[in-house]
Amino acid sequence: MSKALREEAAAGEPVPPGADPQAAVQSELSDLERLSGRGRGRTVLAVLGPAFVACIAYIDPGNFATNITAGSTYGYLLVWVLVSANLMAMLIQNLSAKIGIATGKNLPELCREHFRRPVVRGLWVQAEIVAMATDLAEFVGAALALNLLFGVPLLPAGIITAVASFGILSLQQRGYRRFEVALVFFLLIILLGFLYNTLQIGFDAGAAAAGLVPSFDGAESVLLATGILGATVMPHVIYLHSALTQGRIKPRDDDERRKLLRFQRIDVTLAMGVAGVVNLLMLLVAASLFFGGDLAGTDTIEGAYSGFDQLIGGDAALAFALALLASGFASSSVGTYAGQVVMQGFINRTIPLTLRRAITMAPALIVLAIGVNPTDALVISQVVLSFGIPFALVPLVLLTRRADVMGVLVNKPITTIAAAVVAALIISLNLFLVVQIVIG
Repeated sequence: MSKALREEAAAGEPVPPGADPQAAVQSELSDLERLSGRGRGRTVLAVLGPAFVACIAYIDPGNFATNITAGSTYGYLLVWVLVSANLMAMLIQNLSAKIGIATGKNLPELCREHFRRPVVRGLWVQAEIVAMATDLAEFVGAALALNLLFGVPLLPAGIITAVASFGILSLQQRGYRRFEVALVFFLLIILLGFLYNTLQIGFDAGAAAAGLVPSFDGAESVLLATGILGATVMPHVIYLHSALTQGRIKPRDDDERRKLLRFQRIDVTLAMGVAGVVNLLMLLVAASLFFGGDLAGTDTIEGAYSGFDQLIGGDAALAFALALLASGFASSSVGTYAGQVVMQGFINRTIPLTLRRAITMAPALIVLAIGVNPTDALVISQVVLSFGIPFALVPLVLLTRRADVMGVLVNKPITTIAAAVVAALIISLNLFLVVQIVIG
């Protein structure tokens, strides 16, 4: 009950004739107060969800490609990149969730409001390119899984993926909770698949710990590190997460904004923690099974599936393929959702979902049709995503540091510094990659 209502009750204020006293009290309660009346446990469960939608993008088929290639080619060398990228993701997604709670607007909307029009147009164009790279990873990955599991040719499998993504996304029409539950179901399939294979295969804990020491082994390892970064810190979900929190629970005042932020930190920590575990298991399994072994040099998803079957058995291969399929279906629906947020936010326009999906999935279907190596396409798509990260991250840092935008939830100086360092590291790694490619 709000303070005003408690004071009225204590003062014995009369209830209007014919009015329901309980209904009158409920009508004065905020969204958060209504949830709090159900108990802390149920309140936490009701608030959780946005970060779990976002985390699906952190374990999409692009992650399969980069993590398996990294593990099979360099063993545990790039474990430190994966762990660092996941910690960066936690910071970034916390900022994205916070901006939606603080302002009631999403990041693209705020960019349109506070930046000059040419800048906004440029941000929108690059965000659409990133959306195409995202679709490329998701469609190719799901198509590969359908091909491995059922022998479906890649192009028809890509079309099946498009239909599946529409079906999953349509759950939103019945409320956001159904959509979130469906994505959590897919997340569990992915997690259980890699837990099963890790238990079957095992890994060298000492060598994995040694991989936490930063190091590279030539330009190719830098390329893979950039791909891992692009696959882990996904630029389109930096935009999306702010939209997921902007109107989910409307805070009445600054105190409620602070409470919602605390709940969202729990959400982000849990969701990004699960995503980090899944990514780490991918790399550890690939390093343990393929690096320096009988199938050394296995660096494709198809090769990994075959290797699981040959070295461990059909159950391990099935677990891997099902995890890949769940990843492709779930992440493609999240990618479509993010694309709508980007267009509506940056240029205040919407187009039919079917048309939007047709445009962004076209490059993926072309790749499937002309027979480009799927794993190579996945890795390159993740490098494109890595180059897109600063265009989402820099505006996020600039806006969350402004008190006139964020109010009481404005960044503390240490948070802004940490986020700026993350942005600088990502930009530096991308520039280093360009130099290596030119020199090489």
